[in-house]
Amino acid sequence: MSIDRLVFAIAGIFILVSLALSQLHNINWLWFTAFVGANMFQAAFTGFCPLAMILKKLGARPGKAFG
Repeated sequence: MSIDRLVFAIAGIFILVSLALSQLHNINWLWFTAFVGANMFQAAFTGFCPLAMILKKLGARPGKAFG
């Protein structure tokens, strides 16, 4: 799996888990959801994604979006 697909998969998992936690535990988990969304938004314009950098160092195959 390429870095691009891994980033989307992990971000999706983070969002779904934080949404569930906001309903089951504490509504403040929505701040984590907002953080993930804001990071995805800025990565679309800048190409800078901390998760992509970590995955690259761990040896994941580069994709087209995050080299």
